[in-house]
Amino acid sequence: MDMEEGPSKTPQNTRHETIQVGNTLLLKLPSGDIKTWKLEKDSTANLGKFGSFYANELVGQPFGLTYEIVDKKLKAVSPRTLQEVEDTEATNELINDGQFVQPLTSEEIEMLKKSGLHASEIIKKQIEQHANYSLKTEYSKEKYKKRKEAKYSKSFTVVDPTVFNVCDYWFNKDQNRLRDIRPDALGQILNLANIRPGGRYLAVDDASGIVVAGMLERLGGRGRLITVCDVDSPPAYPAMVHMNFTKEVTQVLSSLNWATADEDYTPSKIKSDAQKSRLNKRKAVSETLNQTREELFAGEFDGLVVASEYDPFSILQNLSPYLAGSANIVVHSPYIQIVTDLQNQLRNLPQYLGAAVTEMWLRRYQVLPGRTHPFMNTSGSGGFIMHTIKVYDPS
Repeated sequence: MDMEEGPSKTPQNTRHETIQVGNTLLLKLPSGDIKTWKLEKDSTANLGKFGSFYANELVGQPFGLTYEIVDKKLKAVSPRTLQEVEDTEATNELINDGQFVQPLTSEEIEMLKKSGLHASEIIKKQIEQHANYSLKTEYSKEKYKKRKEAKYSKSFTVVDPTVFNVCDYWFNKDQNRLRDIRPDALGQILNLANIRPGGRYLAVDDASGIVVAGMLERLGGRGRLITVCDVDSPPAYPAMVHMNFTKEVTQVLSSLNWATADEDYTPSKIKSDAQKSRLNKRKAVSETLNQTREELFAGEFDGLVVASEYDPFSILQNLSPYLAGSANIVVHSPYIQIVTDLQNQLRNLPQYLGAAVTEMWLRRYQVLPGRTHPFMNTSGSGGFIMHTIKVYDPS
């Protein structure tokens, strides 16, 4: 399961159909690494040994396509078709990959690259002069070609910014910042919370905004999402940057901190003329804050999603009064003890129904004709999820 390639097929209009100036893009390099880059008008993108290109070449192009860099200009590359690899009687047992198997020296290869020879021609020359290439199995030959393409090819793919791809990128980059939320775990969270267009939800996201990004993508600009955080200003959700949402999608999002989410909160009193001046400038912000608080306190939200470093039981005590009957509550944690303790606490309370804990497990497969098999390495955990349903307390 690699990041999706090919033209974008996003079901909802959560972003522009083509690449726009100001978008933050994920570029997949031939080596398999992902580079993040913000597209600015009339700039030049530098991909290191893979070359550089004019940024304007990407403006107006669809997401998901692969490009080859030729003289700082881009040439779209057709998707490669999957081909059957025929079995032969060749084996690798007699191959000796010694020092003189490949006559071409690194200096000669560097000269070929500087002369402008295409990567495919360089690989062809290496194959022709490889002493043991003919002894390799067909599978080994394919792997050899892919390794050389990753080394010499001057190309890249613009990754389609779906929530799966963005979550996968952040998880591989630093899973601690995502609190171990893998793409499969995020999908489970969104499904258990029943996130749908037109719904009204609460969220506590300390996982770089990946939960908020997933919820906004499913809402598609219809509904309401209020997040509660521990900072005074609107939180910076770095994972949302790569989604490239339109304003219509993000306009359903508002944020409160734990102080302003308290019904007993009162703004500080104005003491000086300077404070009055600042308050007048922030009048619109204050009005928006008051409207968000009133909306929160009115309650009847359809669900609550929590991925936080703080005690989940205290979070539920503060926010569950604002949930409607049959609202879904989903809590994710990297640690099983956190969610099992929460499960035991909720079992004693009549307003929570069917508290259950789920452990995430994922095995990725290579899917190729005649070569489908699970990958040897897999991530240890995608965290643990506790799901329950809020019901009205009959007492």
